[in-house]
Amino acid sequence: MDDSRFPRRRFIRSSLAGVAGFTALSATSSSAEETSPDQFPEAARQLPLDTDADVIVCGAGPAGIAAALSAARAGAKTRLFEVHGCLGGVWTAGLLTYIFDFDKPGLTREIIRILDSRDARRSENPSRFVYEPEEMKILLEELCLEAGVQVQLFTRVTAAYREGKRLNTIVTESKAGRQAWRAPVFIDATGDGDLGALAGCEWEIGQSADCPCQPMTMNALAVVRDTEALGKYISFNGTDAFTGEGGHITAVEAFKGELKRAGVEASYGHPTIFHVRDGLVMLMLNHEYGIKPWDAAAITEATMRSRAEVFRIMRALRKLGGPWEGLQIAATAEQIGVRDGRRIRGRYQVVREDLITGARFDDAVARVTFGVDIHAHSKEANQKEAITRADTKARPYDIPLRALIAKDVDGLLMAGRCISGDFVAHASYRVTGNAVAMGEAAGAVAAIAAQTKRLPHEIGWKEAAPLLESLRRTG
Repeated sequence: MDDSRFPRRRFIRSSLAGVAGFTALSATSSSAEETSPDQFPEAARQLPLDTDADVIVCGAGPAGIAAALSAARAGAKTRLFEVHGCLGGVWTAGLLTYIFDFDKPGLTREIIRILDSRDARRSENPSRFVYEPEEMKILLEELCLEAGVQVQLFTRVTAAYREGKRLNTIVTESKAGRQAWRAPVFIDATGDGDLGALAGCEWEIGQSADCPCQPMTMNALAVVRDTEALGKYISFNGTDAFTGEGGHITAVEAFKGELKRAGVEASYGHPTIFHVRDGLVMLMLNHEYGIKPWDAAAITEATMRSRAEVFRIMRALRKLGGPWEGLQIAATAEQIGVRDGRRIRGRYQVVREDLITGARFDDAVARVTFGVDIHAHSKEANQKEAITRADTKARPYDIPLRALIAKDVDGLLMAGRCISGDFVAHASYRVTGNAVAMGEAAGAVAAIAAQTKRLPHEIGWKEAAPLLESLRRTG
């Protein structure tokens, strides 16, 4: 990889990488040479070890769900770990409610069919639409149960260990305590690249190591008395247009006028309302700037600030009366929405030039049609321009399988927004329709690798693509 093209690139190697052999400090040690006042020497201990999985997927968001389903449907014994109390990640715990770049073969169309059969999707557009988060939760559970995926919720990956360059064991934390898990192949679908970082992969974030990053957003569901009375403030209300009558930008500007009339200003320059169903809407109102997704203290503060902002705006609008009378928050997201996390270094990096040229690859696993969508990295930038395109007019382009295979660690695949790409490319492929396509491909490759005792980088896409196509026909 020629880093001279990207002078701002700084790859970071995680200091938490596990290795095959290590020496733990004694829990009874009090020697000044062995420890310092701000460190605690944890004793080594024996952990229960499970070795029955072929493929282990960490993270059950859109990419992780797709990866687990693909691997399990291919006959691989698959375990899926998720930190939240439901499957779906940003779709469900994050209350995203709006999907982009979803018109692709495979699981995306399967999900659309189920949502439509339950009247849980607004719009006939297969590429972008509003859906009901609770229906999404239950349908994902049903799909995983049917496929035989072994799901464990409330579980976070906390350590990773290698034999040489090959990842072979992870450690999780849950109500059950610390547990160790061994498998031939692992898939990092954590969104923030947690597993790749723990395993010792190089990674990057934002525009540089100091993270001028895209902001985080807390989504919320609200109940209104009459959605028709709020029609001109609701984005994509009866149209898929971004501009013009009923278009997204038109609705946003009208909504901003109402916020000004209520005496409040949203921290997000494009405050948005989506209609979910009946009197239920989704509110996207805030930005939290400069937060790194692995900084628990900072995310906690951002979550509390953003939730307070949602309620402050809701109460101000309700005081206006009229169509806002009775406005009430029904739920705020369990997980604040993260746009920028770690991007794990793979065997290929998707870059801005690929978007400009509409790159095609023999090992293409997804065709991206979504443009560059960079949310302002600071409050000051947001006041000038909420969303920028980095002077990049993107053409439909491919994501190659190589961008999903870790370069520094064998036996590890990535899927979703933690794949290998630069800042601008990531601002395009990060939407969830692409995450599903990547997950399906990673799952198929992982299943073949595990069942044939090979490593993911030894599996060619010409071998994996027919398997994935057969899974899609029968899925």
